[in-house]
Parts: sequence; structure tokens; C-alpha cells
Amino acid sequence: MTRADDVAAFVARCAAGDFPPDVLHQARRCLVDLIGVAAAGSRTELSRVISDHAATHFAAGRNMESAPLLFRADHRTSPSGSALANGMTIDSFDAHDGHPLTKGHAGCGIFPALFALAAAEEPEMAFARFLGLLVAGYEIAIRAGISLHATAPDYHTSGAWVAVGAAALGGHVLGLDAGPFRHALGIAEYHGPRSQMMRCIDHPTMLKDGSGWGAMAGVSAAYLARDGFTGAPAITLEDETTAEIWSDLGERWRMMEQYFKPYPVCRWAQPAVEAVLQAVARSGRPPAGIDSIRIFSFHEATRLAARRPQSTEEAQYSLPFPVAAAALRGRIGLAEVSDAACRDNEILALADRIILVDDPVFSAEFPAERWARAEVTFSDKTVANSDAVRARGDAVEPLSDEEILAKFRALMADSGHGKLADGLEAFVWRPVSGARVRDFVSLFSP
Repeated sequence: MTRADDVAAFVARCAAGDFPPDVLHQARRCLVDLIGVAAAGSRTELSRVISDHAATHFAAGRNMESAPLLFRADHRTSPSGSALANGMTIDSFDAHDGHPLTKGHAGCGIFPALFALAAAEEPEMAFARFLGLLVAGYEIAIRAGISLHATAPDYHTSGAWVAVGAAALGGHVLGLDAGPFRHALGIAEYHGPRSQMMRCIDHPTMLKDGSGWGAMAGVSAAYLARDGFTGAPAITLEDETTAEIWSDLGERWRMMEQYFKPYPVCRWAQPAVEAVLQAVARSGRPPAGIDSIRIFSFHEATRLAARRPQSTEEAQYSLPFPVAAAALRGRIGLAEVSDAACRDNEILALADRIILVDDPVFSAEFPAERWARAEVTFSDKTVANSDAVRARGDAVEPLSDEEILAKFRALMADSGHGKLADGLEAFVWRPVSGARVRDFVSLFSP
């Protein structure tokens, strides 16, 4: 028996629904949140480009069922292409859930991989089983992420380790035996995009967090292993230095440690947004009177230093820009990180007057916790301070079900998909007996 065998057994256990009720509820929370983010992401230029690319260059071949793209009824691709495009679509709008110790996002790649595999290979799959497999994918991907950070010297994007979780799901859906299943994990780990996260932080582009590429690598790995391609072992899974990380699989549910984002910007910028909103509210002053803002946060957050973003990607990977937008508009939503917002002279002028301070106390708490404090100075030299605040929505201070659903509805409406919201929400939140993946897929089309 290898650790890969343990993983295969765990996936089968989750597919059968053998996990606690609170984990099932968390899976629903994650899924409805991801759907809302995908809806918003479908309106980005990134999503348009990658969806057209997948439809052209990742078409389903002979004797292969195609898979749909989320919110794009006119596009169908191979399962690998679907995982790629849908993963990048979710990643294009930085409001999806994540895990603090992975410094990244499992669901952004796991949901698209499972959606593609189930839609193409097993459309009659019971939706209850789909949710169980979603749980398994999260649990495996999160541990693969923690393992990679523990064994690699540089900071890789989520796609690097999401690929392993996606391959495990692919191995199960395709019914791989023990040998090919183990090879699928190894192929995914080897070909998963070990892309440099800090490069994308310093130079934001459409590359984002590598999640779509990781989902594609994982799905492709499963098909390759089925066809006889070899690639075992997956070191982050089988090396003894990571044994402790995998020892509690099926006992400790890492999915319960997920955070949910209130705002569509990098998680590192979230506490700064919380802090400035608190400081401005405490002041009782109109935001037009703000002269300057000082943000005290951890080192990595201060690297999000772009003040005049030229695109939504740069706006989402900035700290000064969303802080300025939040201070002036009192919120951060789809409109506040749009390309149009990047041309708002009032926001840009305030972003230029934001000072970022690397706070050693907050830096020492990262990555387990993310903290910030805001000091807002008005034109008459009065100062409003916030408390030291952490990023809201983590497991210590979670978003309520009502907040998750309100965020989902707002994103569906803001993206023009509001008429699909009721059906998707009801299907995920209160699935009926006999619900199938085929029924789920149909809800993404007008």
C-alpha cells in the first residue's frame, strides 16, 4: 500500500458521502461562492480570451464527450479545455475562497476540474456524489499545497498543487486502477505549473494564480495515465518529509479552515480594506476630505504597491487602489475593480497619497493570519485610526451563510446573470433527491 492508495480510498469514501454534515454544508458554501465568482469572471476580457482559445485549440477529439464552459452556452471543449477556461474564468475575478496555509486557492481549480470530468464522463452522476467528490478534491489539494510550501524554497501559484487534487478526482471518475491512479498523481505534480507567484504580484497580468492551468494539468494527467503514460511518484504526497501532513486525511477536515472573501481583491489587501472602511466610518467625515492614508500591514501585502492600474488584473493585485476605492465609495464590488474604475481620477489621486508601512508584528503573523491598520488624515489634519484588523471571512471570523448568499446574488446580478441566480442557488443549497450533474449543467444556460 502506498499513500496514493490511501488517497484513492479517501476519494471513494467521500464520493459515497462518508464525511460529517458540517463538511457537506461547507462544500455548498464553497460551491455557491465559486459560481458567483465565475459569473463575475465571465465578464472579464481574460475570460473571453481563454474561452475562445479553449474552444479553438482544446476541442474534443474523436470518441470524446465534450464539456461546457460556465456561463458560455455557445462554447464546448474537451474536458481539459473546460477545466482550463473555467479555472481561469474564476481566477480572473479575485473573490474566491482560499486556505491560509496554502497561501492560495483550492476551489478555483478543483471545481472546474470536477465540473469538466463529470459533465463529459458521467453526466448522470448524482449531485450528492458530485458534492462528495468536491470535498475530496479540496482535502487533497489543500494538503498538496501545504506539502509544496514545506518542501520548495520559492512561492508557487495555486495551480502547482491544485493539479494533484484534480488528478485524484480524474482518477476516480475514470475508474483508474491503483497503478494508473498513482501515475496520474505523479504526472499532475510534475506538469503542474510551478509558476512564480511573486512575479505576478510585482507584474500583474492575466496569468493570475495558475489555477486554470493546474486544473487542466490534473485532468490531462488522469487521461494520460489511463492511456498508459507513467509519472509516479508524486513527491509532495509520498515523500516521508510530508507524511505528517497526510496522516490526518479523513480525520481533520481542512476544508473547514477555508476563508471566504468579502471583496474581489487579493487576500493580502483585504485587511487593509477592512481597516480603512472602519477608520472612515469612525471619523464621521465625508471621504472627499481625505488628505492621505497610511496602511500598516505585513510585508507581502506592501508588495501590492501598484497605484495606477491599467487593467482589472492590476487593480485586483493592488493595495493602494482598492483601499482608495473603498475609502471613497464605501464598498469594493465588480464596478470598483473594473477597467472603467482604473480610469477614475478621484480614486487614482487618492491612491497616490497612500503610504504603505511594513509592520514587523503583522509580518510575523503571516501566513497563518493577515493583519492591517489604517491611519486616515483629513485635510484639516485630523486623524482617524482603525483597530488592528484581520482579513474578515476566515475560519475564526467566518462569513455567515446569509453573507455568502448575498455576495452570490450580488455578483450574479452585477454580471448580468441575475435571472439564473434563483435556480442555481436552490439547486446547490437545497438539492432535491435524484438531482444529477446533467441538471446542474443545464442551469448555467439562459
